[in-house]
Amino acid sequence: MPHFLYILHSKTSTKYYIGETHDVKERILKHNQHGYTNAFSKIANDWTLALNFECIDRNEALFLERFIKKMKSKIFIEKIIQNPEILKDILSKK
Repeated sequence: MPHFLYILHSKTSTKYYIGETHDVKERILKHNQHGYTNAFSKIANDWTLALNFECIDRNEALFLERFIKKMKSKIFIEKIIQNPEILKDILSKK
């Protein structure tokens, strides 16, 4: 079953949220309805999909999610959104 790395953006908070799932539509809905009690995403309810990147499996999606979060860089996230090929480069060096 394919798995996805996704990046959400909120205009009201000007923040990004990075996650992984097998069902992106359901996940966005849950974030916007505050379905995750302790999640960072509860700061907003206008999350929109900025990037949806298909991975081979959950492990690959988790690897990318952790890699991006470790960078702690909004600029890096925006570069990935503009050029998702960066994610393929990261995976090739894994």
